[in-house]
Amino acid sequence: MLPEPPELAPPACNCLALRQAARQVTQIYDRHLAPTGLRATQFSVLARLGRVGPAPISALAAGLAMDRTTLGRALRPLSRDGLLRIGPGRDGRTRALHLTEAGRARLDAAAPLWRAAQAEFEAGFGTAEAAALREALGRAAVAAASTPEPAPAFS
Repeated sequence: MLPEPPELAPPACNCLALRQAARQVTQIYDRHLAPTGLRATQFSVLARLGRVGPAPISALAAGLAMDRTTLGRALRPLSRDGLLRIGPGRDGRTRALHLTEAGRARLDAAAPLWRAAQAEFEAGFGTAEAAALREALGRAAVAAASTPEPAPAFS
């Protein structure tokens, strides 16, 4: 069962509405993943590396729709804990992130907890609604990514 949401007025701002929802949903996943010592963002990084294999930091950041600085903050504890390592990339000039055996083991331990978080959210929101939400958010991400940046207002 989902916890009682705080009293939130529906915001007129799309960004605020998305961020409020993201924070609330992230709390569900963080709570479920806590026994593994992973946060939802870190789980996403390990899961992506587990799916695609070694990847350059810039490619991983793009695939997760994160800027490199934010990804860097998520990588530090994962590297410190031996869950991933930075090693050679496809050529001698690049570096790539590699999931370690410890990282694979942590990811495997976290997967059923992630599925429990997924089930909790879907139980409260609805399975079909959750699928429609993921589809709509995917379209929103594509639309936002294809919007040209405005010229700076200040010089």
